[in-house]
Order: sequence, then C-alpha cells, then structure tokens
Amino acid sequence: MATSTTLTCLLLVNIFVFSPVSGLLEGMYCGKDNCYDLLGMTRDNTKTEITKAYRKLARKWHPDRHRDPVMKEEASVMFQNIARAYEILKDEGARSEYDYMLDNPEEMWMNYYYYYRRRMAPQVDVRIVLVVTISIVSVIQYYGAWSNYHTAISYLATVPKYRIRALDIAKTEKLLDDIRNKKLNRKMTKDEIKEKEETVIKNIIVEKMDIRGGYSKPSVLNTLWLQLACSPYYLGVYIWWWLRWIFKYWILKEEYGDAEKEYIIRRNMGLSQTQWEALEDYDKTYYMKRELWIKEHFQEWKEEREAEMKVKMAENAKYKSYRRYMKSGGPGQLSFGPD
Repeated sequence: MATSTTLTCLLLVNIFVFSPVSGLLEGMYCGKDNCYDLLGMTRDNTKTEITKAYRKLARKWHPDRHRDPVMKEEASVMFQNIARAYEILKDEGARSEYDYMLDNPEEMWMNYYYYYRRRMAPQVDVRIVLVVTISIVSVIQYYGAWSNYHTAISYLATVPKYRIRALDIAKTEKLLDDIRNKKLNRKMTKDEIKEKEETVIKNIIVEKMDIRGGYSKPSVLNTLWLQLACSPYYLGVYIWWWLRWIFKYWILKEEYGDAEKEYIIRRNMGLSQTQWEALEDYDKTYYMKRELWIKEHFQEWKEEREAEMKVKMAENAKYKSYRRYMKSGGPGQLSFGPD
C-alpha cells in the first residue's frame, strides 16, 4: 500500500514538475493552438500584416462559402479560431501579454492573472463613464431644480396672501385690462381668459417675490459639473474663512457681526444654508432678539420649545391614543381595531 502511494506521488511530481511546459493553456487565448500559427504569422509580423492575413483566412473559412455539412462545421470551427486569434493579436496590450506567456510558460498563475484581468476589465474608459455620469446627474439636477421652482410659483399663486398682492400689482400696472376686455377677446373662452390671468399672476410672483431655499430659482452654478470644477476655489474660501474666524473671534476676541451670529444660530439649530434661507424674516429677527448665538440662551430657548411640544402632544388626540396603546402593551399586544 505504501509503495503504491509513493509511486503515485512520484508520477504526479514527474507530470507537474519535470514535464516540459509549452505555455499554451486550455481556456486561455487560443487554447492549445498558437495564435500566430492560426493566422500563418510570426511574432515579427506587423499589425497591418496580421490584419491582411486574417481577412484572407476569414474569406476562405467563412461558413457561408461551404455547402457540405461536414465542411461547413469544420469551417465554422476554424473561422471562430482565427477570429479569436485576430482579436488577441490586433490589440497591442493583449498581444504583449500573450507574448509574455509564450516567453514565460512557467509563470502560470501570473499568466492567468494577466488574461482574466483584461477579460474582466471594463471595455469602456472609466474617464468616459465618469464624464457621462456627472453630465447626466447635472442635467437631472438642473431640471429638477426648475421643476421645484415652478412648483413653488404655482403654489404661491394659490396662497391668498401672495395672490391678493399679485392681483393688486396687476391692477396698479393695468396688466389685466386687455385680458378682461370683452371687445378685444370675443373669440376667447372663459378658460382661456382664466389661463392668461394665471400666467400674469405667476409672472408677477416671479418678478416681484423672492423665493429662497430649496425652491429658489435654479442656477447653472449649482450643478454638479460646475461645483466640481469650482471645488478648489470653494475649498480655498472655506479654509480662509476658518482661519479668519479663528484669528478674529478666538484669538482677538472680537464681537460677532450679524452674519456670524446667524451662522452660529443656524449651526446650533442644525439647519443647512438652504433651510435657513427658507425661514421667514420675522423668525430670523426673533432668533436674533433672543440672542440664540449665545449657548445659554439657545439652551433656554430649546427647553422652552420642548416644553411647548410636550403640551401640544399631550393635547393631541392621536398622541393620547398612542400613549394608551403603548401602556397597554405596545406592538406586542393583541388588537381587534381602534379603541
């Protein structure tokens, strides 16, 4: 038994270690065939010569040129082989890796790595993918902002406060006189007249009213492309701003200006610049009067807000029902409908 095992091991060593390595591996490149031999070429031939040889062989071995089933099948196999050989040898990178495999057959795992790295690599340049992706995101971002802006305009046209103000401006500037003139608009229906009036009102809102925040008028400067292009500038401005802040308010202990106070209040509340701009002016004025940039004042205001919310929640019928539900067992209880 031991002798049989020893003989088997020696046989395997002889096969894998001492047997000559051809460098042609099944499943890689042209398999057991040599790509150059399939095209009748050598490693000294140029790409142009390889292309000419391939076209000549492709015409000869194209399956449609053979009617006999046996010859047709043989031609089909040969046509696939020469096409595979041409695909490898026409590409400078693939040809270089194939030549390396022929010159270094003992480096089997490295040759496998080179082969499958090229096969699994994306066929499109990553830079092109990035450019196309950023462009698509920028276009969607820009048109999405326009959609939000038009939604805000349409909404403000229905809010009585803004609608009445827009109508007053339209009457003062006599923008609706021609539309409501029955002699000039005999052929127009009531719906068409109403639609024109709505257009005038929306135009007044666009021109006279300042819409801020996430629904503000979009700008090309806010698209991803330009944001990335201007990122070095923005980074420099941000660093300069922080250095100025540290020097003025941490080292020199100067008093905050209005812009600095608003920044600290916004940071304390956890609001973004867009959210802060969307607040009403009277809210900002109230926060400034409460001096919420001072940590103690902000903490006091926060506690007041939490107390107010608790009172409102306690008076809310839905919240009372929720509290009874939680006291009686919460999600794990057996329920047959509302109380």
